[in-house]
Amino acid sequence: MAHYLLLTPGPLTTSETVKQSMLQDWCTWDDDYNIDVVQKIRHDLLILATSHQGYTSTLLQGSGTACVEAVLGSAIGNNDKILVIDNGAYGRRMAEICEVLKLNYHVIKLDEVMVPNVEDIAKALTADIGFTHLAMVHCETTTGMLNPIAAVAELCQQHSVTFILDAMSSFGGMRFDIGELDVGFMISSANKCIQGVPGFGFVIAKQTLMKECKGKARSLSLDLYDQWHTMETSNGKWRFTSPTHVVRAFAQAMKELELEGGISARASRYATNQTVLVEGMRELGFTTLLPDEHHSPIITSFVSPSETEYDFKRFYHALKQLGFVIYPGKVSNADCFRIGNIGEVYPEDIKRLITAIAQAKYW
Repeated sequence: MAHYLLLTPGPLTTSETVKQSMLQDWCTWDDDYNIDVVQKIRHDLLILATSHQGYTSTLLQGSGTACVEAVLGSAIGNNDKILVIDNGAYGRRMAEICEVLKLNYHVIKLDEVMVPNVEDIAKALTADIGFTHLAMVHCETTTGMLNPIAAVAELCQQHSVTFILDAMSSFGGMRFDIGELDVGFMISSANKCIQGVPGFGFVIAKQTLMKECKGKARSLSLDLYDQWHTMETSNGKWRFTSPTHVVRAFAQAMKELELEGGISARASRYATNQTVLVEGMRELGFTTLLPDEHHSPIITSFVSPSETEYDFKRFYHALKQLGFVIYPGKVSNADCFRIGNIGEVYPEDIKRLITAIAQAKYW
């Protein structure tokens, strides 16, 4: 089977050493796994997330969405109310989870190319003093939008509202300190900027808030408190079958992040990738969907060519034949496609992509 470079926001291209780390089998009951691998990951994630004390971490089987659902379903009590900011598919998904779980929630729904207006959020929090939580996506990969988490975090502090941050596509690839932002719960996934493989996600939360989740969960397998408590009291043991190979790959990916120079170095590489990508695409005549000031360094949306002969599927398969896989668009009111630049991807890879796009016969 032909190998290609995944230019997507996850799953993404991983290093050969991350892949090789999955060739050994591991026992979920063994201390070599639970203490030396799982507990170390939990400890090291806290160091990456914040310099502040009082935070704890837990790992959960499943997709990033499963972790978001675990947080919403375990942290929001019957007397609580959550404000959800929706300016893309993943903010919308949080609202859908709230609906399915029958939580008390309200949504600020925005166009997918709009940056959340901090004044509008402040008005919503002022108008309804019943809000106890606020949930927002950091990097909305629907478009590549980077949402204003610092300003929203400040609002949450002013109104004594717990900030739930979906940092699925940003954590590990951008510098921010959740303690400085006073984030209550931060959620991310193994197969994003840490450059592991799919299979589990993780939640980093204030320990006081984690303890308050006890008895609130609306699901057995997505009970955030029980998962955390088991790991805390049983040396990293998982309640149910641990995705051992995926966890081991993540441990290797964490080592490689450190060897690269940490989040700052990785963020610099991703930012360079994104700059090379946008400049190269513009030289070929492509237009970005968002203005530059709203771009994240994670993924970029490009407006589809206006030529009537253009067909995304042909374009996609032509690039795949040349060794690159990109993403279709996910914006409801714009014809576009997306190119990610996270993972084991370097500026020279992006330059090769630009050459391939120039060669691809997509019309």
